[in-house]
Amino acid sequence: MLDSNSPVAIEAAGLSKFYGNFAAIRDVSFAVPAGQVTAFLGPNGAGKSTTLKILTGYLTPTSGTARIAGLDVQKDRIQAAEKLGYLPENGPLYPEMTPLELLQFFGEARGMEGARLKSRLDAVVAQTHLDEVLEKPIHKLSKGFRQRVGMAQALLHEPDILIMDEPTSGLDPNQIHDVRELIRRLAETKTVLLSTHILQEVEAVCDHVVMVNEGRIVFDGRPAEMAGSDGLEAAFYRLTGKIRPEVPAGAGLAPAAPEEA
Repeated sequence: MLDSNSPVAIEAAGLSKFYGNFAAIRDVSFAVPAGQVTAFLGPNGAGKSTTLKILTGYLTPTSGTARIAGLDVQKDRIQAAEKLGYLPENGPLYPEMTPLELLQFFGEARGMEGARLKSRLDAVVAQTHLDEVLEKPIHKLSKGFRQRVGMAQALLHEPDILIMDEPTSGLDPNQIHDVRELIRRLAETKTVLLSTHILQEVEAVCDHVVMVNEGRIVFDGRPAEMAGSDGLEAAFYRLTGKIRPEVPAGAGLAPAAPEEA
């Protein structure tokens, strides 16, 4: 974790996105220092994906500015894209391709070729443990392996900054563990912003939390500051204004079922 003097890697400055009279997000502002893993936390429908799409240049904001490594993503989109790896919630995968074909395609689209492309292919395959499925059609892979393919394409060009939208959504416990371990390793050399609504994710991998609710920022600080004396779950319900469900007496006392290997 770096201190407050670290350069800003990701910046949202007054971002708003309107669809007619509906505000998906309104005046969203926050900064992610270089070298941090930051959780963009919020309930479903809070505006997380909209914000990330604007930060990556996929959507144009109604107002405000998004910057990656100091570059305005609307004015300097190509240069910003060179610094950025993006993993959407539903990754940009062509199901009829194999992982190897897809990674070669994305590498060539980014201007990579020859020894450079081969070197990076070997590196991301090793990082994401794709060796055993490289020649299988993507539509035949499990969701966990498809998520790894998406992660590999985001890492292919060696970006300094990674933005990931719900990277563990729909995965089984073992797959979640693997993705979180990969995020921890990546965080040693990269800045990571990941959206999530899973509090365990925040506790497991994140240095910082930015929380959004109904399109507005409601918290920006460290996980311990958000948790206070009541814990992250209580803070989450307090900040969203939602009613925390009561657990019936005796519930949750039975031993958990063992995880499948």
